[in-house]
Amino acid sequence: MILALTVLEIVAPVFLLAGIGFVWVKLGIEYRINFVTQMAMTLAIPCLIFVSLMQTKIDPAALTALTLASVAAYLAISVVMIVLVFALRLNRGTYTAPLIFGNTGNLGLPLALFAYGDTGLSYAVVVFAIMAIWSFTFGIWLVAGKGAFGKVLREPLVWATLLGALFLWRGWETPTFLTNTLSLIGQMAIPMMLITLGVAVARLTPRGVLRAVILSVLKGAICVGVAWAAATWFELGNVAFGVLVLQVATPVAVSSYLLAEKYGADAQAVAGLVVVSTLMSVGALPLILAYII
Repeated sequence: MILALTVLEIVAPVFLLAGIGFVWVKLGIEYRINFVTQMAMTLAIPCLIFVSLMQTKIDPAALTALTLASVAAYLAISVVMIVLVFALRLNRGTYTAPLIFGNTGNLGLPLALFAYGDTGLSYAVVVFAIMAIWSFTFGIWLVAGKGAFGKVLREPLVWATLLGALFLWRGWETPTFLTNTLSLIGQMAIPMMLITLGVAVARLTPRGVLRAVILSVLKGAICVGVAWAAATWFELGNVAFGVLVLQVATPVAVSSYLLAEKYGADAQAVAGLVVVSTLMSVGALPLILAYII
């Protein structure tokens, strides 16, 4: 009973905030998702990442182990998903990237924060940054057939991660007035991302529900298994272990739909994956949390 209440306390704020965005759209109230997403990706999230890394008190060796485990996990998942797409004769440009990359920003960061506090958030931003870099390079190549190294260099969250890592390594801190300002901006990120997730899901139209269900189940099982194996292999501590599994286990990211729309893949098929996997995560993520906490 106590465990169930603990899990409920962690996941309830996540899905309630997403529910606000969902209801907002269904009531017909305007929500400019492109503007909010741009503000979150270029301002709020970079500030959140930078301050979290700068102020973290995590042992550098533990951060190194998590970084290596995250890289290994995403490389392994990429190989497995490419083989799966080939074996099932699915379209590479449409299905591979959504099956690899999860919603580590909108869902992963809040879950890590609510489950493990500021320490969990510090770990989570590392996993998120690695996923984002891999998504902006290899992920875009999968969808569009070309690399995107230049796009990586233009992403504020990448520079925020590198700068935060530098401050962490050197033990530097920004002046108090600047830290407070950046921290306040960063506090917008999590509620903004969750509400936007609900808005995006409300506007998507799922297609091919049966296929989406099967692929979502396969994605969840493969990602949890690989993340668990990577965390065990690199001997991560309890918090880092849980954060890695949670982040990698998140459902298909809304950004996968946006990339499919932008580069001419089957956006409606990806929309089906986003909606179905997100709805399934309502049941799956609490079960994962109950097991790893």
